[in-house]
Amino acid sequence: MRERYIWQLEGWPRVHWDASRFCELLATVNVLRGRLAGRLSMFGFEEQGETLLDSLTMEIVNSAGIEGETLNHDSVRSSVARHLGLEYGGVITPDHYTDGVVEVMIDATVNCYKPIDSERLFAWHAALFPTGRSGMYKINVGAWRNEQEAMQVISGPMGRQMVHYEAPPGSDVPEMMAEFLEWIDRCTEGIDPLIKAAVAHLWFVTIHPFDDGNGRLCRTITECLLSRADRSAQRYYSLSSEILSHRNEYYQHLERAQKGGLDITEWIVWFLETLRKAVETALDKTERVVMKKRFWDKHHDTPLNDRQRKVLNKLLDGFEGKLNSSKWYKINHCSQDTATRDINDLIAKGILRKGNDGGGRSTNYELVMTDE
Repeated sequence: MRERYIWQLEGWPRVHWDASRFCELLATVNVLRGRLAGRLSMFGFEEQGETLLDSLTMEIVNSAGIEGETLNHDSVRSSVARHLGLEYGGVITPDHYTDGVVEVMIDATVNCYKPIDSERLFAWHAALFPTGRSGMYKINVGAWRNEQEAMQVISGPMGRQMVHYEAPPGSDVPEMMAEFLEWIDRCTEGIDPLIKAAVAHLWFVTIHPFDDGNGRLCRTITECLLSRADRSAQRYYSLSSEILSHRNEYYQHLERAQKGGLDITEWIVWFLETLRKAVETALDKTERVVMKKRFWDKHHDTPLNDRQRKVLNKLLDGFEGKLNSSKWYKINHCSQDTATRDINDLIAKGILRKGNDGGGRSTNYELVMTDE
């Protein structure tokens, strides 16, 4: 083995870090988490449920996306809503696999204080691989890997593959995982719970205990620990969404940490920066929820048809690009004349106004907000 990995170093897994390097960042993240919790406490049950449904759906979809797997957003959302007892008007019935993926995340967050032991991890793993296969290949499901050859994390086309990481031998996994799981549920005094989540993330993925699914289960454990840190089973921000947006950077930092020394300060800094962005994104979304509620409170008694309500909700949820009559009739599958009448009606009611660009069919329209 040419590379020397962190798990081969004397002293592993007793990693350490320089807290002075991220103490201000950690304080900022904790302030933002407090701000988010405070804002959510002012929401009604419906708004809290909608925000929870959004964040959990995005966490599950994007965690799979990090591994290159595409899950149907509406199918995941429908499954999350059903498991949490939330209303959702989607018409897609989730398949057995999607339901299993959702059940894993729901169990990790709703039952965040339940001990994380080998049997719980085996159950999660089995739910991710209900057929006992990863693609065409049969794998050990609900059990630690026990391969004879070294397990490697590789990328690139056949014949020109690059080895990014080589995991510990399968024979070492049971003992390594026993130590990891004992540490996870031990009261680790003096370690901020967010730092514990960062350490656990690196530690688990370094052991790489399963034949497949290590990344997804690593992020599932991280979500469980973040729920404990928030002292809430309800997840209102999505770490995986931010990781997916910086996926290459994520893998680069993991690789550096796994090939570096026992000082993992740089990894913790990156983890906290990513967490900060995730909470800030959630705060931005809650601001839109507040704005949406104010809008509909003001226009509660305004006569509107279903087409108008549909487009207005899209605008309030963060419509991509600019709205024009062509997009209107495509969204509603209506005629150009109907789209024009709907838009002119909203302009007359002071809900829409013309934008600054162009004219004629290229005219764009924007919402008139309630505080204007």
